[in-house]
Amino acid sequence: MKRPLPILVFSDLDGTLLDHNNYSWSAAKPGLQRLAEIGTGVVLASSKTAQEIIPLRDAMGQADMPAIVENGAGILWPGNADVGEDDYPRLRALLKKLPQGFVGFGDMTIDEVAQKTGLSSQQANLARQRKFSEPGVWTGSDVDLAEFLEAARAHGLYARKGGRFLTISFGQTKADAMREVVRHMRPVRTIALGDAPNDIEMIQAADQGVVVANPHGPNIPPFPAPVEARVLRTQQSGPQGWSDAILTLTADFR
Repeated sequence: MKRPLPILVFSDLDGTLLDHNNYSWSAAKPGLQRLAEIGTGVVLASSKTAQEIIPLRDAMGQADMPAIVENGAGILWPGNADVGEDDYPRLRALLKKLPQGFVGFGDMTIDEVAQKTGLSSQQANLARQRKFSEPGVWTGSDVDLAEFLEAARAHGLYARKGGRFLTISFGQTKADAMREVVRHMRPVRTIALGDAPNDIEMIQAADQGVVVANPHGPNIPPFPAPVEARVLRTQQSGPQGWSDAILTLTADFR
């Protein structure tokens, strides 16, 4: 009988496992190596598309692990590049019915996405190949934003604030997909790391949560006391904070 995974790590990408400024994950290598020594890996969980995550997952040596794409709307299982039915046209059609002010990736050219994100043109093109969700920026006032969000909910849409963008979807979260992966892989213990509000449910759902310091955007406020008691907050940001947390939390594993 196959030995169960001692732990399974779920991790946000931008601002957590990837550096906010240059998207590098080099500072996380000690933590990734430690997980390999234990015999486990990382389930990448991001607002990124499947096409963005596949090369990242391979480069990090996690090709045999599932990945959570577009904030939980799809799961990319190992060996399968298909993440399910395409809801993007329906989402875009509903967005056109809402008050104006939200500018999504689908409203931008590849060059504009690259400018907003700091990605290369090739990477920006992959970021626009969406199936379930629409990241973007709000260009109106706070009052108009409240009206937009209320109208979105009336149409069955939900907004999630990440480290860089406001993402509109049909409401799935990273925690929803995390639970499905856990049911499939049955790890003994779970760790979830993130740096922004769209990671909150995933961090709460894990046995051990990690809030990676985020000096660039909206941080994660304190949880209720019982949850905060099992949350580690890093001093360092990005992949350095990520690696520090993994090394701390796995120190007792042999």
